[in-house]
Amino acid sequence: MLRSLRFRLPAIFLLGVLVAALVTAAVAVRFFQEDTRERTLAELRRQAQGLAELYELQATTGIDEGRRAPRFAPPSLEEATGSRLYYAGVEIFPGQSSGLETLPLSLFDEAALDEGRVQTLELEPPGSERTYLAAAHPIRLGGETFGAIIVAKPRAELQARWMDLTKRLGLAFLAGLGIALGLVWYLSRRITKPVLALSKAADEVAAKRYGAELPEPRSGDEIGQLTDRFREMTERLAEAEAYERNFLVRVSHELRTPLTAIRGHVAALGEGVADDPEARAASLDVIRAATDRLARLVGDLVELARLEAHSFTLDEQEVELKRLVEQGYNSFAEEARRRDIRYELALGADPVVRTDGDRVLQIVSNLLANAFSWTPDGGSISLGLSQANGSVSVAVTDSGPGIPPDDRDRVFRPFVSENGTGLGLAISRELAQALGGDLTLTSVVGRGSRFELCLPSGR
Repeated sequence: MLRSLRFRLPAIFLLGVLVAALVTAAVAVRFFQEDTRERTLAELRRQAQGLAELYELQATTGIDEGRRAPRFAPPSLEEATGSRLYYAGVEIFPGQSSGLETLPLSLFDEAALDEGRVQTLELEPPGSERTYLAAAHPIRLGGETFGAIIVAKPRAELQARWMDLTKRLGLAFLAGLGIALGLVWYLSRRITKPVLALSKAADEVAAKRYGAELPEPRSGDEIGQLTDRFREMTERLAEAEAYERNFLVRVSHELRTPLTAIRGHVAALGEGVADDPEARAASLDVIRAATDRLARLVGDLVELARLEAHSFTLDEQEVELKRLVEQGYNSFAEEARRRDIRYELALGADPVVRTDGDRVLQIVSNLLANAFSWTPDGGSISLGLSQANGSVSVAVTDSGPGIPPDDRDRVFRPFVSENGTGLGLAISRELAQALGGDLTLTSVVGRGSRFELCLPSGR
């Protein structure tokens, strides 16, 4: 269960959401802390400046004959500002300490106060167990610094704000997590359902049951593309298995036919049934023909296997294709005369290419043999050679029955042809591709076919 995609995909997605949410929350809290601290200190500086200016004004205008100290009403000011007020420094007026709670001047940077600079700091007043954020503004009279007004707020108030934000973020996180869980559940089912269906279908295909039901692709995403590719693979596997069965049946048939003939005539010779010279000679001719057929079949099978496995070598040399084509043409001239077939040779070029001449002649001979197999007596066959656009072409055209469009790829597969062993065209195409070219087919049903070997003229 823990290793399944149905579990791991949502788990990874949720883990990503969780990490992203925690990082975002941490950054947000940290930013809020810094922002709150800066805002609080700025507020404390403004309050300290205002109170210091008020103190200085009262001290300047309130000096009379009684030299009374300015009255700040600290409790009212603290209630109005929400801050604690302190004074640090020299008592300018008698009874001044009765108005503000005093702090030791040693808690502050006296040099900075003498220069008239405002200080912000954290302090813990004597006798208090609370830490405050404070702003100390110097009191200057007549150009001299006598002390400082301090405005402070408990740091715990800031922490309360941070905790409130953290609680809200926690609630938002839980709500987002619930939404993410729902989305993950939906996406998980949407993704894993077709994957599981493909897995089940793969098990069916592995058991050679190619009719497995596949999920219909709902979109053009990767799952849909995978489903399409899997369907194509299944169809090709089914076709390959059918081809393999047909291949084995045809090989068995092709081997059994001459073997049966050989076995029958050998038995007749051994039992003395064919005791006269003519009968023995006829039996030996049949055995010889069947043996030649077996040799050709085995040779073709070995040749095809080597070609498909690419375990053969090419003997490349300069080849005069015109002479080679003429050689292939002449080898079938007598059969054409005997069957009254109009047999033509059209040499439109005289190229010299670097290739394996024996292999090219083998392809031409196979194409001519195929044409003579399918062309009726009195028909026509032509063999042509041409050169254009950096390639040379050898074409064999016949007036046979033609090949339907659905069968034009099948004719290049072994044992598809009903005439001969059915290996010639398969070997020819493999050879053509090994030589760096190709073998193509065009055909019109009822009018004949044209096989064309194309080779690069630079070889």
